[in-house]
Amino acid sequence: MQGKFITIEGTEGVGKTTNIEFIQHWLNRRGVEFVSTREPGGTPLAEQVRELLLTPREEKVGDSTELLLMFAGRAQHLDQVILPALDSGTSVLCDRFTDASYAYQGFGREMDCSLIAKLEQIVQGDLRPDLTLILDIPVEIGLKRASERSTPDRFEQEQIEFFDRVRQGYLKIAEENPERCAVIDASQSLEQVQISIEAVLENFYSQASAT
Repeated sequence: MQGKFITIEGTEGVGKTTNIEFIQHWLNRRGVEFVSTREPGGTPLAEQVRELLLTPREEKVGDSTELLLMFAGRAQHLDQVILPALDSGTSVLCDRFTDASYAYQGFGREMDCSLIAKLEQIVQGDLRPDLTLILDIPVEIGLKRASERSTPDRFEQEQIEFFDRVRQGYLKIAEENPERCAVIDASQSLEQVQISIEAVLENFYSQASAT
């Protein structure tokens, strides 16, 4: 049986790390075999690409350079981790995937989304996540949380207008893909956020088992 591909998306400070841990425990309790991974990254080579992308530097990183690096890391990640797991029947839980390219490079950088779609087809073929949870929070709150967590990386140093565009990009993706995407209000208490996540997971797996 093909494994399920679940992705978690959201802007800075939405609580992805904490809630991914919650999802991992939820899957373990239900006996779902899975691997947990992240983007950019997920393999030794792709983690080096991650460092290139996130490290602040004096040299300006071109938008096309950024996008191509993202997809280079993604190609390696798919080849080495995601596709082998899914093909063996193991599910994959991934912290960000191609929706992030549309949100950050397409909407945030205001790049042509048709170019991203071409790269998506080249690198992924027909593969798309089975379920995407989009953690949503007002940008000001998320950035405040992120600034309290660690030193800002290259993306986190962007202006608030950039993250507003990213957030709107995620909401547009959810609107256009209601069968795959569920938006979770991450401004709620952690308990309420996780109740919402659990309800989405319960519904997804009940539907999957029925088919």
